[in-house]
Amino acid sequence: MGKYSLNEFIKKTQQDDYENEYFELETERVLEVNLDGEVWSKMGAMISYIGDIKFERERVLEHGLSKMFKKALTGEGTQLMKAKGKGRLYLADQGKKVTIFDLKDESICVNGNDLLAFEPSINWDIQLMRKMAGIMSGGLFNVTLQGSGKVAITTHFEPLTLLVKPGETVYTDPHATVAWSGNLTPEFKTDISFRTFIGRGSGESIQMAFSGEGFVIIQPYEEVYLSNES
Repeated sequence: MGKYSLNEFIKKTQQDDYENEYFELETERVLEVNLDGEVWSKMGAMISYIGDIKFERERVLEHGLSKMFKKALTGEGTQLMKAKGKGRLYLADQGKKVTIFDLKDESICVNGNDLLAFEPSINWDIQLMRKMAGIMSGGLFNVTLQGSGKVAITTHFEPLTLLVKPGETVYTDPHATVAWSGNLTPEFKTDISFRTFIGRGSGESIQMAFSGEGFVIIQPYEEVYLSNES
């Protein structure tokens, strides 16, 4: 990092008070939400706020019995937080890069660990990756978001989007897979044998297979998920 006087550093890193998009990138790793109402975010993602904003932890029955049971079955660690009020809210997740999508009656599936925030106008549901239970611990769920509104996701470093074309299956590492188009349903290819366990992690023997037409977003990083039971 370069050398700065205090005034130079403040000018270079201070927040921008003039931009007022609902979701905007304050930096590539910090999401600013110009709040006037409500927003859902990942629990623990708030790093600062200015104004009159109240925070509520997601209640057990906040989104109905169906989602409650799915969350219990997945054992997933991502809890949601509702921010209500008026002001500027700053969100981040372990220094990961933030990407904002503006859905227009569209759908996207996001790895539950990589979902940062979304508007209340977005419909969402948890999808279980049942075939992976017992093979991998943690990270075995994704969130399907559908409708119109802003969605923010996070990635380690720069994301890469792979196009899925008819007749060309795209295979990805589950730990590096961030999101995919809502019309795609991944299958899992496993090759677990004695040979695959020697000198390499077993996770490399499990791939997600995407067929059809759409896209898959991956990151150049294999994210290790922690189970709630650990």
